[in-house]
This record gives sequence, structure tokens and C-alpha cells, in this order.
Amino acid sequence: MPIIKSAKKAARQAAKRTSHNQEIKKDIKNALKAFKASPIAENMAKVQSEYDKAVKKGLMKKNTASRRKASLAKIAKAAKA
Repeated sequence: MPIIKSAKKAARQAAKRTSHNQEIKKDIKNALKAFKASPIAENMAKVQSEYDKAVKKGLMKKNTASRRKASLAKIAKAAKA
């Protein structure tokens, strides 16, 4: 356990950020699962939105999200064909 006041605050902030980041990751995972179950346009839009939120919050790099969204588009295109 931290003893110094600033270390205590840093520990609180880290715990709060970790839980928030885990929520975002869980939302992405759930949206992705729904998309893979039924690859329709509105499910794809939901997953892309979650990726964009993760980038906005600094949880994921922009190119990583872009690459993953491109792979979603490939899946959706194959499902329509």
C-alpha cells in the first residue's frame, strides 16, 4: 500500500482508469460478438462506433482501429455475397 498522499491518489486514479478501460473493451467485445453472429450493417456500425470511442479515449491507436474496421468490412462483404 502506498504511504505518500500523492501515491495514494495515483493508485485511486489507476484503479478508476483501469475499470473504465475494461468497460470500453467489454463493450467492443460484446459488439464484435453480435456482429459475428449476424453480420448486418447496424451491427457493423455499432462495432465501428466502439472502436472510434476507444481511439478517442486513447485506449487504442488510430491505425489499429482502422485495420480492425477494414477486416469487419471484409466479413460483411463476404456475408452479403
